[in-house]
Amino acid sequence: MNLPFEGGCLCGAVRYECSAEPVIAGHCHCEHCRRSSGTGHGSHLGVPEAAVKITGELSVFEAPTDAGNTVARHFCPTCGGPVHSLNSSMQGMVFLRASSLDDLEVFQPQVIVYTGQQASWDKMDPSLPSFEGMPPPDTLP
Repeated sequence: MNLPFEGGCLCGAVRYECSAEPVIAGHCHCEHCRRSSGTGHGSHLGVPEAAVKITGELSVFEAPTDAGNTVARHFCPTCGGPVHSLNSSMQGMVFLRASSLDDLEVFQPQVIVYTGQQASWDKMDPSLPSFEGMPPPDTLP
């Protein structure tokens, strides 16, 4: 992987640069990821927070998860493009939206979560480890 990698929102008002390789990358079918992505799932890259530099103004929507944590979804207030999220149970990590990457090939999915809420028409790679909900972090690839 070529570092750093970059991305941003649809209109370009928000940009980021990441100087570390992803710790985890996966697809999530939970209701929040589906609704915030506008499709059947959200795809995210988990990277160390210290490795990400963001420029531009972001709006935030916070909501509780079914596990009792809080997810803060950050998006551009101008175009609405999702950029990243923070999960209160995973301090020190930023979850960049794969759709916000300049080079989409940086995203190499390793896992699928919340398959119990997956739409029948949203087909995924059957070779990836899958979980019906959110597994404990120590069980993720």
